[in-house]
Amino acid sequence: MPEPILSVEGVSKTFVVKPAFGAAREIRALRDVSLSLRRGRALALVGESGSGKSTVARLVLRQFAPTAGRILLEGQDIAERRGRATRAHRRLAQMVFQDPFSSLNPAHTVRHHLTRPLRLHRSAGDTDALLAELLRTVELDPETTPGKYPHELSGGERQRVNFARALAVDARLVVADEPTSMLDVSIRRSVLALMRRLKEERALALLYITHDIATALDLAEETAVMFAGQIVETGPTEAVVRRPTHPYTRLLLAAVPDPAVRLTGSEDLFAAETARVREASGADVVGWHDVSPGHRVARHADA
Repeated sequence: MPEPILSVEGVSKTFVVKPAFGAAREIRALRDVSLSLRRGRALALVGESGSGKSTVARLVLRQFAPTAGRILLEGQDIAERRGRATRAHRRLAQMVFQDPFSSLNPAHTVRHHLTRPLRLHRSAGDTDALLAELLRTVELDPETTPGKYPHELSGGERQRVNFARALAVDARLVVADEPTSMLDVSIRRSVLALMRRLKEERALALLYITHDIATALDLAEETAVMFAGQIVETGPTEAVVRRPTHPYTRLLLAAVPDPAVRLTGSEDLFAAETARVREASGADVVGWHDVSPGHRVARHADA
């Protein structure tokens, strides 16, 4: 197996909140998180809002510094990158944001959004030819798209431009933070298909952050489930989704709407079970149980 392009090793992150009045308090956003990702593969980081998924993304992109642990990109600790190495890191790792509307400047055309990173990071070559190649790669018309402004594009088209912008700097790792959650249901699958094709054709590594565990099956070879800043279950996506072991993973899957199941007044029981599982899952992870090869589930302090 090739070496991982990304390794997150025992990373914790604590934020100190200092209100205008009262004492400062600490928020443990991440607790001893470890994961790895290889080129040409996708890892789905799944969990509810506030579970720590986006904090992991921002640490990988050096928007935050970890309180403990380290993050390796192509074998090098990103905290040690300085000067030109910082620029190289920004080229290697790019992010596609959740909101395709606010992530593009409405005052500039698609041509501006894509040719600027091309000129900054890939000065060699014909810029117009590279622009056309990028647009074809993300399945946009290279003739009509460059002159358009963001408001002239659909949500799906804007997100494709965002992926093209990440490819413009020749990124090897793309962190996709809920990239389909603000798109129409009818086009989510096509964007996921685009991500899958980019992963396979360009050996791109994808860190796919989502609250929708069901979509992990469409894209990711591996899945890590997060709750309260910890990973509670990890393994091959097929195993995690089809044979979930941790109570919180089962809870996430049970929350996926199923048109074949009618609500019959049992939602109160579900709410009570949810509260019980969340309380138990928030305790510190003290060990791991191997369910099958590569499939592990956390053991908690009070379990």
